[in-house]
Amino acid sequence: MVHRIDIKVLATFTALSLLFSFSSFGKTVVIVDKLGRRVEVEAPAKRAIIVISYELIPSLNIWNQVVGVSRWADEICGVYKAWYGINPALRKPTVGTGTDINVETVLKLKPDVFITWTYSEAVIYFLQNKGIRVIGMYPESLTELLSDIRMHGLLFGKEKKSEEVIASMEEYLNIIRKRIEGIPSGQRKKVVHLGGSPTRVSGGIGVTNDMLVMAGGLNVAGHINQRNVDVPIERLIEWNPDIIFIWGSARYDESSIKNSSQWKSIKAVKEGNVYKLPRWSTWSPRLAPTVLYMAMRIYPEYFRDVNFEDITDKFYKKVFGVSYQQVIMHENN
Repeated sequence: MVHRIDIKVLATFTALSLLFSFSSFGKTVVIVDKLGRRVEVEAPAKRAIIVISYELIPSLNIWNQVVGVSRWADEICGVYKAWYGINPALRKPTVGTGTDINVETVLKLKPDVFITWTYSEAVIYFLQNKGIRVIGMYPESLTELLSDIRMHGLLFGKEKKSEEVIASMEEYLNIIRKRIEGIPSGQRKKVVHLGGSPTRVSGGIGVTNDMLVMAGGLNVAGHINQRNVDVPIERLIEWNPDIIFIWGSARYDESSIKNSSQWKSIKAVKEGNVYKLPRWSTWSPRLAPTVLYMAMRIYPEYFRDVNFEDITDKFYKKVFGVSYQQVIMHENN
């Protein structure tokens, strides 16, 4: 079942009602993370390592409170790279990724908090046993993402700034909402999101499904109660989506689908509506531009007067402090 997202109420969600719950006593912040672990951190954090949510470093301006980041931030994140391109002193040591954390480097950096994916619970508990406060994250919905942004605001003493970031996301997403809300349900287009392999689709759980819904699409795999699932090509042919999106980090592109005899009968392929998404993090404020990118390809007739680069440039300058053009330049290098 696909659930409709009401963009109008995004900013009204409170962190206490979500998967993260917060309370503060003096300078101690208590966070219940994705694994249900109760983590007590002295706030504001002063020596954090951020493996998952590094795009919030410029958004919340916490450069001086971070001592290490994911290797992905250093290698593929245009927002992060644009900033240290301006000021090389902002570049932080890397500690691996969510699946290959270099625990020796982490221990040497002596963080007061370590924010990471929940991929490797063994590493999380190992670092915990070494006396490091570890927060495990894995936002599976827009609601959780907003909660995570608020959690960072609380953790780093940037509550006001985190609300400003969320408000900017809501303002941006409202551009989409106002244009697609009048489309009758019978005229909504069927979409599918392909993952690491062409037959791995995004189901009805997760941030990606929320994005497809916010963009006005009908996720053909939305009835599947899983984040990602492998399906036979025959199932995709049966679903016959109008639009196909490919995960930005996939090791194949549109031509792999368009030039395949197996896919040629699918409407999206016949009409040339196969798009590889930008390689942007959707677990950051950049979720908002990604949704617009999708919506403009699902319903181009409703966005003919929208200049994507102009409004996204304003968003980037407001939320990240750098221009869209600066970020794209670094992502292409």
